[in-house]
Amino acid sequence: MSFRTALSGISAATTDLAVTSNNIANVSTAGFKSGRAEFGDLYAATIFGTSRNTTGSGVRVSGITQQFTQGNVEFTNRNLDLAISGGGFFTLSSGGVYSYSRAGNFQLDRDGFVINPGGARLQVFPPADDTGTVFETGRLQDLQLTTTDSQPSATSTITVGTNLPGNATPPTVTPFSPTDTNSFNHSTSITVYDSLGVAHVQTLYYVKTANPNEWQLHNYIDGTAVGAAQTLQYDNTGALTTPATGSITLPAYTPAGGAAAMNITLNVSSSTQYGERFAVNDLRQNGFTTGRLVGIEVSQEGVVFARYTNGVADPLGQLALTGVPNPQGLQNLGDNLFAQTFESGDVRRGAAGTSDFGLVQSGALESSNVELTEQLVSMIIAQRNFQANAQMIQTNDQIQQTIINLR
Repeated sequence: MSFRTALSGISAATTDLAVTSNNIANVSTAGFKSGRAEFGDLYAATIFGTSRNTTGSGVRVSGITQQFTQGNVEFTNRNLDLAISGGGFFTLSSGGVYSYSRAGNFQLDRDGFVINPGGARLQVFPPADDTGTVFETGRLQDLQLTTTDSQPSATSTITVGTNLPGNATPPTVTPFSPTDTNSFNHSTSITVYDSLGVAHVQTLYYVKTANPNEWQLHNYIDGTAVGAAQTLQYDNTGALTTPATGSITLPAYTPAGGAAAMNITLNVSSSTQYGERFAVNDLRQNGFTTGRLVGIEVSQEGVVFARYTNGVADPLGQLALTGVPNPQGLQNLGDNLFAQTFESGDVRRGAAGTSDFGLVQSGALESSNVELTEQLVSMIIAQRNFQANAQMIQTNDQIQQTIINLR
């Protein structure tokens, strides 16, 4: 019986060494969670129970559990490297079968899907609109990057914040002509876009009239006048009084090339007439041309944006994080993947930064939570345990040999 007891100790020590060896082997594996061998003592029992004087029958491995403590977050400056600071798992799908991981070393396949090294596709909540603030949290889809150009948007509003000199005098040449610099006081230009994303140059010409504090504003697109001159009137403190709303709606302008008519509104509410110098303090428009994909960005809330050369950021989805009631009950699939089991409980999904889900860090990876020094100490202890049990077998052998040799 003593032989079997010692053998159970050797077996337990061997398992402990195997778990420790696996931990040390994965000390540099991103997202790896260290394992721990857990043991229970054995006692012989009958239907009448266990006697108070019964000696133990050895030890058994009661379980090998994963330790889901947070690993260090190490920065890689690669946008598709993602780390979770806090609770939750990345959700992945392979052929419709879901799995979960803390390893965020993702990459693109040939079809633009974001996958892990094993080919499982990263799951996101799809956007419910174009704002990037509302997502369909009840539905999952594969995260995919498209290589098509971003759709253009025609200019509809131009904000013009100019300061016109209060001591200006009317031009020496009349009438106004955009080709004669002596027929206007000042001008400024801005690039606008039609519905096809084609750029056009809109120029605004300012002409001081003979009336006090009054100016005429002429608008030209690609050298063609757009409507008649618009009157700008200021009071004796330099504040704009006409137009009263600060808004000027220009007539429709149809550019060449088949684009739709351009309907542009000028916002001149911040225009002033101060001092002796002309200044352009604000000049911007809301249109943009087509854009090429230049990369992706992921916010702390897990919102994935596609960035284009035209400055547009399209939301592609929000990372679906998965919470597990009992992580210890997850089945380890290898390749840093886990699967739901009965013991793990029903999973729940949510967005980063909500409930007990952690935040997502782009350009970083969660490193293994293996503490190498601790594992080396565990290895020494397991080795001592193995040697002690082996010594017990040798002692038992000597005792039995002594008994056999009795005369």
